[in-house]
Amino acid sequence: MDSFLLEVKEKLGGNDDFLIQPDEICGVPVVMMGFTSLIDLVSTKIALRKNIENVNPVPQTVADIMALLGDIIEMDANEAYALFVGGKFIIYFESERKCVIVEPFPIVLNRSIESPTNENVLQGPMSSFIEDIDTNIGLVRKQMMSKHVRVKSYLAGNDQHKKISLMYDSINADPELVNKVTSQIEKNLHREINNLQNMAKTMGFSSWAAIPKFNTTELPQEVASALKKGRVVLFIDRLPFALVLPNLLWDMFSLENDRNYPIPLTIVIRLLRVIGVLITLLAPGIYVALVAVNPEVLRIELALNIAQSREGVPYPAIVEIILMLVVLELIIEASTRLPRNIGPTITMVGGIILGQAVVTARLVSNLLIIVLAATTIANSTVVGFQNSLSIRLFKYVIVILSAIYGVLGLLGGLVLLSTYLASLTTFGISYLNFSMKKGELENG
Repeated sequence: MDSFLLEVKEKLGGNDDFLIQPDEICGVPVVMMGFTSLIDLVSTKIALRKNIENVNPVPQTVADIMALLGDIIEMDANEAYALFVGGKFIIYFESERKCVIVEPFPIVLNRSIESPTNENVLQGPMSSFIEDIDTNIGLVRKQMMSKHVRVKSYLAGNDQHKKISLMYDSINADPELVNKVTSQIEKNLHREINNLQNMAKTMGFSSWAAIPKFNTTELPQEVASALKKGRVVLFIDRLPFALVLPNLLWDMFSLENDRNYPIPLTIVIRLLRVIGVLITLLAPGIYVALVAVNPEVLRIELALNIAQSREGVPYPAIVEIILMLVVLELIIEASTRLPRNIGPTITMVGGIILGQAVVTARLVSNLLIIVLAATTIANSTVVGFQNSLSIRLFKYVIVILSAIYGVLGLLGGLVLLSTYLASLTTFGISYLNFSMKKGELENG
């Protein structure tokens, strides 16, 4: 057997879904190879034979037959493996020691384009990204029909090959930003990329950052808007969302879909999101600061009402609020993990019963339940699930500082948070930037 065939058989012969089949095309012996789990073998072979039979004049030489079938290439077993897992069908001509790469009939392994599941759209296009990277790029091109859109694709990983595509607008994107992103990807193509933590390491980002460097979205219209603003977008095969670089603070308050409303309504909607973030961050801290450290700030009537509501609660305000915040986090996580048909019902009923029970048992005050309900609702107004997770994390820092230093600790927590946000940069672009223009990149 040919050395190339021996290498392929040694590398892939242990797979029951891998085909190595001797055959003949116009009397020339060939070996057909490919994964039957990725290609429709019968339809592919029928199409090949029909193409050859319908050719006029009939090919006379082996070179003519090879040119008729597809791209002719010489390769080793490792290169062939990358093509096999990519769904290609290879015909090997032993006499010529060359391979012909055939575009086969694929087995449909992708779901259809559906409405978004994590980002609700009230007025706007209802299509969302799926797991197939080529389909996702096509959705963006359909949304943004511009000749200036550019796409660069890479194959990352030495063991598990993963396709990555970079998309940008050649007119609006800063060339320095594009060069930094492409160079970072190209020098780390040996890394395996199976999740966003792997992608963050590939891009040179810290995996411990509380604020994600990527703004993730499953909406093609949001990607089209980001491209117009000079951002670059990354797609990873088998991940049903896009990664927009750089991620900016205003992204958690702004959606392109907002512009489908009149300007006054757009302003009000975005203002509500800002208020929601402030309530999420400040409400628990204000409760702890005014109840435990600085009750003298309150009017005497309000202070007496709060003290009466906490009558019989056996532990300090900080323990009370941390305990209930953790319970709320458990309820939110349970609602995410439970099956869709029973999850919302169980968590809603469980939350109501639990809240009523702890108040009746005098374990927490009535006011705290109101504060936590407002905090949870306000946290859901933020754009992007990852952004809401970050806000949920930061509120614990402010609560702890408020429990120690009171109102002063609350203000100190805000200053600390603002300082942290101001220190964040992505390829030299500050996280606090509201817009991106060419030539604004800083060194670093």
